[in-house]
Amino acid sequence: MTSSTTAESTPFNFTPYDETEGEEYMNDAQQEHFRIILTNWKKELMQEVDRTVDHMRDDAANYPDPNDRASQESEFSLELRTRDRERKLLKKINESLSNLDSDDYGYCESCGIEIGVRRLEARPTADQCIDCKTLDEIREKQMG
Repeated sequence: MTSSTTAESTPFNFTPYDETEGEEYMNDAQQEHFRIILTNWKKELMQEVDRTVDHMRDDAANYPDPNDRASQESEFSLELRTRDRERKLLKKINESLSNLDSDDYGYCESCGIEIGVRRLEARPTADQCIDCKTLDEIREKQMG
């Protein structure tokens, strides 16, 4: 993926898992599939962090012109906000990897049912099934 990676994007390109009829949910092959997705996504985000540090160190300048200085500060601020969102995403990726290790990955934290392979491929850090997530969003909208 390019440097336009955001905390909202799904990870790089991967081959969708080819489910077979009657296959057990979250078997070893599926777990390995998601471990690879999560691990590669984590590596990609860490590379973005390194690029940001290098960019800010290399491009930091004390511009005499206030407009130039303000532009640079605005650019750095935006970049830091993006990295902060990615830091939170890295935490979720680590939690998902821990759930894989404990055989809890792929099951809804609210009701315990299977989240589903396709939903997890779209959102590898999902910890709720679509129904529970929808209910949470409705509640949030009503309270907000």
